[in-house]
Amino acid sequence: MVVSHLNWREILGSGLKAAYKTLGKVESPEHNADDPGEMGVAFQVDEKKLSSAEKEEYDFGFKRNAFNQYASDRISVHRTLPDYRDVECRAILHSSKMPKASVIVIFHNEAWSVLLRTVYSILERSPPRFLEEVILVDDYSDQEHLHDQLDEFVATQQKVRLVRSEKREGLIRARLIGAEAAKGQVLVFLDSHCECTPGWLEPMLDRIGQDWSHVVTPIIDVIDDKTLMYNFNPLSRGFSVGGFDWAMGFTWHALPNHEKERRKKISDPARSPTMAGGLFAIDREYFYHIGSYDPGMEIWGGENLEMSFRIWMCGGTLETLPCSHVGHIFRKRNPNHSAKHGNFVQRNSVRTAEVWMDEYKYLYYDRIGNHIGDFGDVSDRRALREELKCKSFKWYLDTIYPTLFVPSDAEASGEVRCKAHFPKVSQVCLDSADIDPETSANGKEVQTWPCHGQGGNQMWMLSQNGEIRKDKGCLDYNDGKLRIYPCHSSKGPQDWKYNDDNSILNVYSGLCLEISVDGKVIQMAKCNGSDRQVFQWKRQTPENEILAGG
Repeated sequence: MVVSHLNWREILGSGLKAAYKTLGKVESPEHNADDPGEMGVAFQVDEKKLSSAEKEEYDFGFKRNAFNQYASDRISVHRTLPDYRDVECRAILHSSKMPKASVIVIFHNEAWSVLLRTVYSILERSPPRFLEEVILVDDYSDQEHLHDQLDEFVATQQKVRLVRSEKREGLIRARLIGAEAAKGQVLVFLDSHCECTPGWLEPMLDRIGQDWSHVVTPIIDVIDDKTLMYNFNPLSRGFSVGGFDWAMGFTWHALPNHEKERRKKISDPARSPTMAGGLFAIDREYFYHIGSYDPGMEIWGGENLEMSFRIWMCGGTLETLPCSHVGHIFRKRNPNHSAKHGNFVQRNSVRTAEVWMDEYKYLYYDRIGNHIGDFGDVSDRRALREELKCKSFKWYLDTIYPTLFVPSDAEASGEVRCKAHFPKVSQVCLDSADIDPETSANGKEVQTWPCHGQGGNQMWMLSQNGEIRKDKGCLDYNDGKLRIYPCHSSKGPQDWKYNDDNSILNVYSGLCLEISVDGKVIQMAKCNGSDRQVFQWKRQTPENEILAGG
């Protein structure tokens, strides 16, 4: 069955065994442990066994949503999940005077079963006395099931409110609409393809109740986009906090040693330099006190780093709470992206850099070939920074994110351009295009590509420790292969020297970096001084200091 195209009462009443009350009090239905997806287990689909109609449905759902709607439609919107909390977390007695929450869920053309599963997980796993409301903000959806069908559903839910935008606003402005409509003291923002686990809300409300300047995020577990398996990561394995790279991309990284030492218990909050931005909680008054969102930003992207910098630099704290878990479907693409809006992510990132990053903004601009473009008026945001008496970005790097590699400390940076000329492509550069942008340190081989002068995949840095670095990994020569692996600061296969003759030596092997005769392969060979072993790479000097905009 295709849930989006069926009467929702039939879906909830029979197909998914749902119990449903018109008074707005949601009761989780009885469950059979063998039902699809129960307890977060994977729903496996053998595509070869699907009929032609089922295969069409399967393909259509993936194309429209970038996740397996076919599987989602066959899993109860009330499916059970285990209580994943650590024993120490379960033993915590939270205050009885915690503030109430308004949970704000933004969506545009979300799949029906996934949206309802998000809503029901909130209603069924949140203490009623601390849940003020669930606000659904429809950002101008045009799919049929999100019109009258959704209105009818919301009308039966006492704590669910629906707000519709009159035009496509994008995530950032849609969240502002939701915040304006909220009544609760705490705003909890969630994406529309999430599942909340038992005990998810209390740790966040308790922490914010202690200090209004605490901004908190749950541990975000991965719900598989193909099987909808809930992948829980036990605290005993450690967990990640947010960071960023100098291309202004959000990154995950392991809890650093200095933070491990600061925390006394496994349940203690962990300071996070940045947040992913999709799932977090913040005191409503504090949200507006520090400037909510930058209204000059478009659609989505960059707003999470802007808010993260602002929270830390202006006196707040950003923390990940180990006792709060929310699952999220991580999609490999955005099904709602439209090219007509232009490069809004870069525009948003430039606005962030101009207001908050001081002289370090040039490290980002170097990544985008200094093609800054029109980023609009940021005078109001700069005035906000002055009004709040916020600290410098250097303070943020030194105090909050001391483990981040700063490219201004590099001995060389930019494209690594081979001096030799090759048929058809002329000059080639070292390129990381095949490296997964989410990890960038996954052991894949690097390649050559025609030099394009745009930074990005062709941006490399030589650290003072002799590492050839990308933001998230280092060039490693081992077993005859050149790959990107996590930087380990132990030299060995990651120890390089950019010689005075512009050759690049791997100290560990005694071989030089070389481009093959046809210009298609990066390899290592005995040093011979040929043009295929000579590389133009901008050395760091006082005259071309990146932080000075050189």
